[in-house]
Formats: sequence, structure tokens, C-alpha cells
Amino acid sequence: MSSHEPQQAIIAEPVDPDVDLADVGQRRELRRSHYGVLAVIAAGGALGALARFEASRLWPTAVGSFPWTTLTVNAVGCLVIGVFLVAVTEIFTAHRLLRPFFGTGVLGGFTTFSTYCVDIERLVNDGHATTALTYLAATVVAAMAAVSAGAFATRRLLADRSKP
Repeated sequence: MSSHEPQQAIIAEPVDPDVDLADVGQRRELRRSHYGVLAVIAAGGALGALARFEASRLWPTAVGSFPWTTLTVNAVGCLVIGVFLVAVTEIFTAHRLLRPFFGTGVLGGFTTFSTYCVDIERLVNDGHATTALTYLAATVVAAMAAVSAGAFATRRLLADRSKP
């Protein structure tokens, strides 16, 4: 490397100070706990995906029309995650697997930002670029508003409940 090329800083991954990775027993324990987390995420993801699938069966979107079902599913999922994360991080002491099961698994399987992207591509390819752009923006706005509203409302409700 020449003296004129910038040098990159080496950034280390965060390390739990209570875990000694040189200790074989602690490494095994860490691996086992990861498998449990992966299992609850998978189970929650299956439940969330089933709920989303049922929503799409109950309210199908006609070809070329605005994908209201996907937008609604994503907004509802974001609203629920706003409520849920405030509840489990600021209010309750939750079991360590609740967040991965419900937040990552159920809500990750329920919300469908991959379908959102496919919907946009299909709309554009079918000659509905204006609808695609409207959907693109509306989903982002709805998702951000929903998660913010869920978190705000939950905090507000709890603040009101704690007053004498």
C-alpha cells in the first residue's frame, strides 16, 4: 500500500463482555441459545406469513389496481410493532424469546415488503407507473406514520395510567 492511499480502520464487532469465546463451554452455550432464537423466529414467521396469506385471500387485489391489502397489512404490522416494542422495552420485562418470536417472527412474516416491491414492479410493467409511484410513497408514509403512532399512543396511554 502506498503512502498516498487511505488506510481503512478495522472496526471490531461488538462483544458481550460476559462471554469468553476462548472457553469451549461458553461457545457451545452461545450456539445453543442461537438455535432457540432461530426456532422461535421461524415459528413466529410461519404464523405471521399465514395471517398475511389469509388477508390476501380475503381481500385479493385485481391485476393493475392499487394493492390496498398489502399496504394495509404493512401499515397494521408497523402499528403493532410500534406498540409492541414500547411495551417490551419500556414497560414489561419480557421473556428473552418474546421479541424474536413476535417482533421478528410474527410481524416479520406478517408484513411483506418483498411483495410491496413485486407489486411495484408488476404495476410498472403493466403500464401503471403512476399507481406504482403512488403506492411506493404511500406505503413508506403509512408504515412510518403507523410505527410512530403506535409507539406514541402506547407511551401516552402509559403516561396517563401512571398519573394518580
